[in-house]
Amino acid sequence: MSETIGLEILRSWKSVLLLCRPTESLVKTENHLKPERSRPEGRSRGFTLIELLVVIAVIAILAALLLPALNRAKLQAQNIVCLNNLKQLQYCAHMYIGDNDDKNPPNNSVASFSGSFTNITWDFLRSLSWLPDVDATIEYDPSAIINGALFPYNTSLPIYHCPSDHSTLANTNQLRWRTYNLSLSINGATELAPSDFAYVPIYQWKHAHDILSPASVFFFIDENENTIEDSNFGCPAIGSWDDGYWWDMPTDRHNQAANLSFADGHAEHWKWVVPKVALDVNQMVAPGEWPDYRRVQQAMDPGP
Repeated sequence: MSETIGLEILRSWKSVLLLCRPTESLVKTENHLKPERSRPEGRSRGFTLIELLVVIAVIAILAALLLPALNRAKLQAQNIVCLNNLKQLQYCAHMYIGDNDDKNPPNNSVASFSGSFTNITWDFLRSLSWLPDVDATIEYDPSAIINGALFPYNTSLPIYHCPSDHSTLANTNQLRWRTYNLSLSINGATELAPSDFAYVPIYQWKHAHDILSPASVFFFIDENENTIEDSNFGCPAIGSWDDGYWWDMPTDRHNQAANLSFADGHAEHWKWVVPKVALDVNQMVAPGEWPDYRRVQQAMDPGP
């Protein structure tokens, strides 16, 4: 009896042990039995050709998106430098005025090449013009700037040149020294000009206190590289016999715009209605640019 009970107990334990036995792992195939290849230390799997092409495509897309923005940022930075240059020149003019009994800087360079003077010296030319120069296209050294009336107040040559002006001296690859001109209305003294200019009515302010609206009268202007043949910016008065002609033309190198400084010390960025294409000095105003032309004239004589 006891043996029977013992056998039953053993069978029960055997059943329990069989249920608790772990399952066998999967049978390994021939490939499982092959030894794994080990990678050398420090080396990782390289890119596939498709992955490299994807990376290149992503870089190209990013470049296409970023380069125009970078170019716009560069142009904006150049515009800011140009505005600052004009402000610096305007500060020089203010200091000159303070040192010379409220007289505006002399601005008669059109007389300096009229051929009516002999034995010309720098001192004599400096008495005629803030910058006694020749044609800016053949101004091969900065001596005219250095000997100018405003140079002692700021001896930095770069303030005379806009960084967006890539025009070069004649027959060279050298950038020009100067981009800016002074409005002929600022002490232009047409009485000293050749006869062709002397009879054209031009607004004149000999002294700073003569300018009743200094925030509306410009001093220095970013001139077109094809008309900068002296050191002043001339434009005939509204209603004069030469009205309708650009004696000098402003530039449009700043995204069809130019920069100007004003008698009160500030500078402005002027967007033009049409591009400024100067083919010759004393060029007729094109039909579409009359608003731009009148705007310049009015800034040379804003009225009472």
